[in-house]
Amino acid sequence: MRQTRYWMYQRFQYRYPGSIRELRQRLVVFPNDSYGDQRLCEYDLRVSVPSAVTSIEQDVFGNRVFQVYIAEADHEVTFEMNLVVERDLDRRVWPQLTPAMARSYQAATTLTTPDAAIRAVAAQLAAQYSEPEQLSEAINAWVYQAMRYGAGATTVSTTAAEALAIGQGLCQDYAHIMLAICHAANLPARYISGHMLGEGGSHAWVETIVPDPQGGYRAVAFDPTNHRRTTPAYITVAIGRDYQDVSPTSGSYIAPFAGHLITSKRAGLTHLEYRQSA
Repeated sequence: MRQTRYWMYQRFQYRYPGSIRELRQRLVVFPNDSYGDQRLCEYDLRVSVPSAVTSIEQDVFGNRVFQVYIAEADHEVTFEMNLVVERDLDRRVWPQLTPAMARSYQAATTLTTPDAAIRAVAAQLAAQYSEPEQLSEAINAWVYQAMRYGAGATTVSTTAAEALAIGQGLCQDYAHIMLAICHAANLPARYISGHMLGEGGSHAWVETIVPDPQGGYRAVAFDPTNHRRTTPAYITVAIGRDYQDVSPTSGSYIAPFAGHLITSKRAGLTHLEYRQSA
């Protein structure tokens, strides 16, 4: 048996010109206890304001969501997260879905609605590849080749059709375009938010929902930004239909000015175990 363990620290620091009131923050930064072959060993959230009220809930996709309320804060609020995740390296275990769950990831959203160009690509690829996993591979490769990675051309509100027309974007754009093509090709797929070790910020990729040989459906992960399937170096945090469902941090407050967000992350391998069976 082989196991690996990763530790990760993440920090969101909000700075304001003055005092703010009624801060309501939503954090989707910790995975569930288990996801495929991924297991959450421990996690911790620290808020810089002592009077902060924190609660945990589950959203409609089953993600772990922290809700934080702060009545008043002066100039700065910082959220610090620690987590430890363990992976089984002997075999890949894909998340399982029922037919009803698979159907819930068939419909497009505002960010993933296909336009004529995307529908044409979907029709072309679906005509070449009838097997769902092969079609997923083909879509993943097509998106990688069609896009150029770079910041500044898009925002988190840019749609798949807009990003494809621009031809440049970040990981969420690659994921949205792949989702749009999958939906146009009648292939259920969902957005994944998480981390890839060695990368600075959060990362996004796609899981396509394909029939499982044992019955039902399974989710198979593809990273169109890097033109590959995911590896054990990927940490899944949350699943949804697009970025808006799983944004790591979002919220509102009362004040006559905007804040400034500074983020940082550290992560690494902390344990690798190999035991040879007798």
